Amino acid sequence: MVFDPAERITLFHDAINRLDYEAIENFFAENATYVSNGVGSLAGREAIMEAFRGYFDTYPDQTAVNSLVETLTPLSGRSVWSVRATNSKTGKPLIREGEETITFDENGCVVRVDVTDYQEF
Repeated sequence: MVFDPAERITLFHDAINRLDYEAIENFFAENATYVSNGVGSLAGREAIMEAFRGYFDTYPDQTAVNSLVETLTPLSGRSVWSVRATNSKTGKPLIREGEETITFDENGCVVRVDVTDYQEF
């Protein structure tokens, strides 16, 4: 399968913005790894999806915008993004800015996500 990592990242982020859990889950390889301040360090699609659901239960109104999406290698890409949300339990606003590098397998499934927040949240 030939694909453009930047295009896959855009599609992945679109699914996240829609909170389309089925589509999000389908992006991840079974043995994927996800490292982020938002959800922690996770191994495996099941753990990643459990964390995503918990995160979005807390921040159901999240809106994320990419300011840059680029292909780094044939199997990886990077996005620079900003997030705005409200904590559903405390009402406290959340503002995050950062970047992530996403690595895919040859079938276009996400095998690793490394998120870097530009500041603590």
